[in-house]
Amino acid sequence: MAEVVEFRVPAASAQTLLVWGLEPEPDLEHSLFSVFSKFGPLYSVRAHRNAAVAGPGYYAIIKFYSAGDASRAQRACNGQRLFQKSPLKVCVCTKQKGFQQQVLALNSNKCQELANHYFGFNGWSSRIITLQNVSGFDGGNEELGETLQKRSVKYLCAVEVTLPNHGVRTRGVALGEADIENSEDPLEFVTATRRVQKLAVGKALSSAFQKILLVVLENGKVAVEYDSTQEELTDSLTEEELKGLVQVSELSLEQFDLEEEVLSDLSFDDELPSREMPSN
Repeated sequence: MAEVVEFRVPAASAQTLLVWGLEPEPDLEHSLFSVFSKFGPLYSVRAHRNAAVAGPGYYAIIKFYSAGDASRAQRACNGQRLFQKSPLKVCVCTKQKGFQQQVLALNSNKCQELANHYFGFNGWSSRIITLQNVSGFDGGNEELGETLQKRSVKYLCAVEVTLPNHGVRTRGVALGEADIENSEDPLEFVTATRRVQKLAVGKALSSAFQKILLVVLENGKVAVEYDSTQEELTDSLTEEELKGLVQVSELSLEQFDLEEEVLSDLSFDDELPSREMPSN
C-alpha cells in the first residue's frame, strides 16, 4: 500500500513511537537514533527522565516522517534489548481524542535532509529567482510613527526547486524580517541584513517543498505529485514578473510570512539554512 509523505512536521499518532524501559547511559538519544533511523528518516528523537512515580529510568518519543516506517520499527524493536541489557517496550502512540495539533511546514534544513533521503543528494536542485530588499515598502514605520532609530529590514525571496527525474518544478516565495535596534551601527545593520537574507531564502525553499507530495510505494520506490492545493498567485507569474513583484502597489507582504515549525524544537544551527543553495 502506498503512503503519502509531506514536507511537514509529523503530527499523526501513527508517525510517533513511545519507547520506555530505557536505562541511563551517555548519548542515549544518539543510540536511539542509530537504531531507529535504520527503518527510515527520523524527524526527532527526544529522551526524557521518568516521572518520580514511574521509578528510575528514561522514556523516549521518536517521530518518523512515514507511518509505515514507524510501524516496521515498532514490530522489529518491541521486546528487544538493542543497545542495553534489558528489553525495551515500543508502541505506536495512541491518538488523543479532542486534541488536534497544528501542522507546520518543515524548516529548510529538514526539507533538504528529507529530499536527500528520497531523491539522493544529486536528485534535486534549487535556485534563487530573486532576493529583493523590501524594507519600508509597506510604509509600516511611517504609519506607526516610529523613529529612524529602530529600523526594520525585510527581504522577499523567490526560490525554485527542481526534481529532474520526476519532471517537477515548484516555487516558493517568502518574507524574512528583523528589527535593528541601533540603525546607526553599521555592523549591526550588515549582520541583520545577512541574517534576514538567509531567513528569507530558507523560508522560500521550505515553501517550495510544501507543494511536493512524496508517494512512497511498498517496494521502496518513490513517485512525486504536485500538490495543487498549495498553489499561490505568484506561481502563475513569469520570472520577470516575480523579479518586479515589489513594484506592485497592491502587494501585501504578510501573505509571504510562512509559518514554519516552532524554533523551540530546533537547535540554533537549524534555525536558519546552513547554506543558501544545496549542491546540484
